[in-house]
Amino acid sequence: METLEEKTKQILKANHLYANKKLGQNFLINEEIIEDIVSKSEVSKDDLIIEIGPGLGSLTEALLKKAGRVVCVELDQNMIEILNKRFNNTSNFEIIHNDILKVDLNSLISERKKQYGLVKAKVVANLPYYITTPIIMKLLEEKLDITSITVMVQKEVAQRLTAVPGDEFTGAITYTINYYSVPSTIIDVPKENFMPVPEVDSSVIQLKILKEPSVSVEDENLFFEIIKCAFMQKRKTIINSLTNSKLVEKEKIKLALEKMGLDDKIRAEKLTIEQFARLTSLIK
Repeated sequence: METLEEKTKQILKANHLYANKKLGQNFLINEEIIEDIVSKSEVSKDDLIIEIGPGLGSLTEALLKKAGRVVCVELDQNMIEILNKRFNNTSNFEIIHNDILKVDLNSLISERKKQYGLVKAKVVANLPYYITTPIIMKLLEEKLDITSITVMVQKEVAQRLTAVPGDEFTGAITYTINYYSVPSTIIDVPKENFMPVPEVDSSVIQLKILKEPSVSVEDENLFFEIIKCAFMQKRKTIINSLTNSKLVEKEKIKLALEKMGLDDKIRAEKLTIEQFARLTSLIK
């Protein structure tokens, strides 16, 4: 029986193609991992699946067997042609030739769910690594009608995205992830499972989208601005980071930290998401 690696090589050869490094193309060649991704995404016939950057369609093929409808968003024209050849006669397949960052996903999800009588929408994808963060931020900040995001990312990025605020891997994006969702790493994927073999290992993370944010904040924009500025100079204390950003006066931050019972030498990564919410409230 033909392996996925052999099949991938054959498709590339038949279309006179190779992996495009600029588009972050490394093709997953382990069928068990693909099946695991689909299984852990709990894909059913009631689901609309948005797949970002489907490439040659290895994950797409597995999703089509389980989902009500799979809408692929692909930027590379070469991949569009291959995907159309492979799945054009599959009734629940659809492809959109566009940059995912430019797609109106709210309208797309609403229209397809209504059109095909689907109950839930989910994002399942092996993300292009060079724009992982902007894509995830878009998916969260646009407050889409989705129940989960299951995506393959670089392992190092996965550690930041799924970190518990306050631990060693915490970054500004950690708080955004934890504000909108419950994150977890569901599969670790060594680099040998890709063709060509990349320089780094990967992980599949899953974000279970919360119906309401994890903390209540009066001013969401200020909340995220405070977090962003606090992490711009991560080695400095939160007082110095926020003062240097000219977002808040030094005395106001000191007073807020004092009211919270926190040391004025504390750094941003030591604060919980609840403490950032309280800090925002006091500063406002």
